[in-house]
Amino acid sequence: MTNDETRNMSRSRILVAGFVGNVMEWYDFAVYGYFASVIGHLFFPSEDPSVSLIAAFGAFAAGFLVRPLGGMLFGHIADVVGRKHALSLSVVAMAVPTVTIGLLPTYEMIGIAAPIAIVALRILQGLSVGGEYTCSLVFLAEHAPKDRRAVFASSGIVGGVFGILLGSAIGAVLTSILDSPELLQWGWRIPFLIGALVALSGYLVRRALHVEPPPPGSKNPVKDVFAKHLRPVLIACALNVGVAIAFYTAFVYAVTYIKEIDDLPARIAFNLNTAAMALLLLLTPISAWLADKLGRRTMRIAGSLLLLFGAIPFFHLMHSSDQTTVFLGEIGFVFAVAVNAGALIGGMEIIPKSVRCTGFALAYNGAMGYFGGTTPLIAAWLIVALGDPIAPAYWVCLGAAISLIAAVFFTKETKDLGLD
Repeated sequence: MTNDETRNMSRSRILVAGFVGNVMEWYDFAVYGYFASVIGHLFFPSEDPSVSLIAAFGAFAAGFLVRPLGGMLFGHIADVVGRKHALSLSVVAMAVPTVTIGLLPTYEMIGIAAPIAIVALRILQGLSVGGEYTCSLVFLAEHAPKDRRAVFASSGIVGGVFGILLGSAIGAVLTSILDSPELLQWGWRIPFLIGALVALSGYLVRRALHVEPPPPGSKNPVKDVFAKHLRPVLIACALNVGVAIAFYTAFVYAVTYIKEIDDLPARIAFNLNTAAMALLLLLTPISAWLADKLGRRTMRIAGSLLLLFGAIPFFHLMHSSDQTTVFLGEIGFVFAVAVNAGALIGGMEIIPKSVRCTGFALAYNGAMGYFGGTTPLIAAWLIVALGDPIAPAYWVCLGAAISLIAAVFFTKETKDLGLD
């Protein structure tokens, strides 16, 4: 076997490892959002269903608020010990709390201990996913040809989207074959328990991966990020604010929105969301290919503009009793998110190699945790506070404006630069 054949085989294994690991991580993390209304009823009971839902999304947000801490923890491991060790450990760290949620007694069984346990388990999930996703994208990009870095990194993004799609698809199946009492009684537990099987496959693939150790990085990457490299980390964070809010509006909160605000059956909400996720799955690699050809900055600007001027029209379409019209609104968000996702690697490329995993994890998870993860909670609150079913779109517009400013005024093109 020639050196080129060996290199290609190694890269193929790396692509598979990046894809499979992210399927597991994001399936486990997102499935909570799809069953938020059920979890709110069982773990945060209230006479007002809106209060239960907001409480459930509060627990959902808790997992995101600690993602930057998880990013620093696993980023430190990746920068100091090695990427492979961090990636294998994060898979296990996600599996345990996910399966535990599936076995957890409800409020009716153990009282206040139930919601406390849910929040604690979401925090553990947040720590895990905070390190997994960004470390895997760095890992993929560092082993990619220079002119295909965005495409290689997109395999991790596609894995994450596929994991969320898998959670949505299982939700669609369960709501189709089970009635509401069965879903409340035991059906909601199934997706969390399935997470154990997904986790096992991810761990085995990662463990079998053979790669060269990375060059020595910083001995204290967290300290160096804050002391020496904070500016590029803040810019990378700002670049991701818009897509963070848009993603969790369109693909997590949308299921609840279609059920609670549009008053359509849960089955239709899951089916529409699953179809939208499938379309995102197809468009993301195309967007990444364009990012390698046209540039990350160009794609970021285009994606931010699409969100800024499209969010309100998209939400007007989504606020409908006609499922075709609702889906058209979702498609608008799909295109906007895909354009931004293809250029995601640009935020990583501006961070020095010695602290790359830690810095990018902090930047990306800061945006996703404090803006994306709180989006379902903020969206639900905005509708109640303003009495306007289109109100979540205003939050999307704000995020898009932040990312647009960062892309236009604070970034240069990085597609032709080396990672060293």
